[in-house]
Amino acid sequence: MNPFAAPSLRDQTFFGNADRGFINSLKTCIIKARDGGVIWDNDAYSFLYGAECPETANPKLWRHAQVACKQSLFEVTSRIYQIRGLDISNMTVIEGDRGIIVVDPVTSGECAEAALGLYRHHRGNRKVTGLIYTHSHADHFGGCQGVLPGEELEGVPILAPEKFLDHAIAENIYAGNAMSRRAVYMYGDRLSKGPTGQLGAGIGATMSTGTVTLLPPTISISRTGQEETINGVRVVFQMTPSTEAPAEMSFHLPQLRALCIAEIATHNLHNISTLRGTAVRHAMSWSMYLDEGIVLFTDRSDVVFSQHLWPQRDLYAYLHDQTLPVVLREAWHAQGFYETVSHNVKAIYQRYMTWFDGNPAHFRKRCVSCMGGTDDMIRRAGSFAQEGDLRFAVTLLNHARELASCLEKLGYGCENGRWRNFYLSGASELRGRKFHTELYTESTAMTRALTLGHLMALLTVRINGPRAQTENFTIDICVTDLGQRCRLILSNGALIRRVGGLDQLPQLPAHSC
Repeated sequence: MNPFAAPSLRDQTFFGNADRGFINSLKTCIIKARDGGVIWDNDAYSFLYGAECPETANPKLWRHAQVACKQSLFEVTSRIYQIRGLDISNMTVIEGDRGIIVVDPVTSGECAEAALGLYRHHRGNRKVTGLIYTHSHADHFGGCQGVLPGEELEGVPILAPEKFLDHAIAENIYAGNAMSRRAVYMYGDRLSKGPTGQLGAGIGATMSTGTVTLLPPTISISRTGQEETINGVRVVFQMTPSTEAPAEMSFHLPQLRALCIAEIATHNLHNISTLRGTAVRHAMSWSMYLDEGIVLFTDRSDVVFSQHLWPQRDLYAYLHDQTLPVVLREAWHAQGFYETVSHNVKAIYQRYMTWFDGNPAHFRKRCVSCMGGTDDMIRRAGSFAQEGDLRFAVTLLNHARELASCLEKLGYGCENGRWRNFYLSGASELRGRKFHTELYTESTAMTRALTLGHLMALLTVRINGPRAQTENFTIDICVTDLGQRCRLILSNGALIRRVGGLDQLPQLPAHSC
């Protein structure tokens, strides 16, 4: 096989697959919050259409963005519809006997409401009678109250994988601020849209910036083969934990011969370790769950759809290609628009071998002084940049803080949408622009979902270890309305927490507090 093989730019199959089932789109796709601020603007990507790829963009990424940024209502198969391009993720609607089941109501309430409005405009004002979260990432549950407001909530089942709520909240506890800042770089939503700016995020356009909401699940899915019937629709679940999310599941619709593969198989290479930061995902388990899906559902399915990008009719070939890399170099659906092979290989190495490469010389580096100081390093980096070795130039300039122009050039050449966004965001900040980020849990719905354990975890990572290492005390916090007690023990600079019922932790003597 040719190691330099690449998909043909003349191949138009990509576009035909993405357009299949098209019904209609919003004439103006600009969604605003109640205060009038724009939280989603898909019209900003109109520059992609009818134009040749400029020198400031990788041709493959430009072509992928033309497809990934399309917004419309699509028919997947009989009684299954998707709204794409109204957020980074898709919202799926399954028509039942007396209403509809909504799957993954995108990131924000405003976008979810607009997506449901587009569906209802063409399919009728059907009531939401069920809600499914495929996994614990906010772009798959954050818009829930946009499709299921409080007055319509009573009696509606909300299904999610086991431990969904814990993972949905906990991901943002320990490194929420840092992850939020990295996400701004990764998705590029603060960059201007255009040939020299943001083209998309590889798996969709970008994240909406509206109101993130959360309705707790009422039914927990805990095992593969578990079956639930919602409004006359049989749903058979497959558990896929520790793949793209720690709590994730796929599901099969036997009556409709359709499989929802959540986010473990999409039309590009997904990530084992994200640029925004999460625990390294388990590549072996991921592959095994895909293979299990083939065994369980191949002969019972005519269509597979995911919650990003578009469906695939040839289920077996799609999952086979995603699992085995033999033919991936020429396949458009497996290119590195969302993640690269090199980044994933490093992530797998990190999971098993940690970040250390076994070379003791790499414990410490003092590059600047060894190269004659900052001025000499900048001069040498300039030479490497002129020779076309931009990555090594950036490595040198990272020590000298003279990065912007090289980062920009690297961004323009990137096939991967997230890497492009990272490079261009870094260049933009180096030139003086500041990206304001706020902790994800600013959402009142997310805050209400925090447990006592989550709240105390916030304290443990904010202890000043060096200053606290000589302190030693214990405090009990009793929350009577929850019937819980949290014991905080400060010892050797570490804050230990124990959470239990009021009768599970014996009371402390008065003098110990």
